[in-house]
Amino acid sequence: MNVQVRLFASLRETAGRDRLLLNVPEGATVRQVVEAVQREIPALREAAGAIYAAVNNRYVEPETPVREGDVVALFPPVSGGEESAPAKRFEVTRDPIVMDEVAARVRQPNCGAVVVFAGVVRGVTGDQITDHLEYEAYVEMAEAMMAQIEEEIKERWPRVEAVAMVHRVGRLEVGEPSVVVAVAAPHRDDGAFEACRYAIERLKAIVPIWKKEVLNTGAYWVEGPRQPDRVWEEAPTFQPTPVVERKEE
Repeated sequence: MNVQVRLFASLRETAGRDRLLLNVPEGATVRQVVEAVQREIPALREAAGAIYAAVNNRYVEPETPVREGDVVALFPPVSGGEESAPAKRFEVTRDPIVMDEVAARVRQPNCGAVVVFAGVVRGVTGDQITDHLEYEAYVEMAEAMMAQIEEEIKERWPRVEAVAMVHRVGRLEVGEPSVVVAVAAPHRDDGAFEACRYAIERLKAIVPIWKKEVLNTGAYWVEGPRQPDRVWEEAPTFQPTPVVERKEE
């Protein structure tokens, strides 16, 4: 049977292409698909650190079976859903992000508190000088995972009315916003601040967006931390679904 494989960020760069069509046996698992990709593109076996996988825009485990026509996405650790007029609340875009515009996506008559967080391209980190950043995303899955984060927030903070997340991709210059998160609630004590912090931390953990840092001395992909307690011994380069531990309130 045929499955389509998509590669992102450092995996795409190493492979020199962003997708390939594989013929695998009936009943093949995601682990077997990864192994087949590494056989076809041997450089990935050496270049790849942790690899995560998604099938049809959903994170999967190594033993998940694939079916004819499935789209299997492979990517390194990462660095939508419902729409409300006039703009989507969960969006990956190449356009500059305006913070007030993102805040407007969650404003409601019954909400007196809107908390906004903006992540901005930093020009200096320690002794390193950043020229610019390049962001890449698996757009369809990224927007779906943002919507999932809102569901998690509403379960944890029931008084939160709406969440918006907008992340930019492409080339970003120093000082430009790369991501903006907005959270609306009736009152500031209804979890708006905590939910906004949770949203950005969760986004950095599970939303498939990657950052390439271009310095005055070179460039490299920034990958998130691995979770060694969840690595399969027999396939150390293949990571299961990333999780974020929740703290008890």
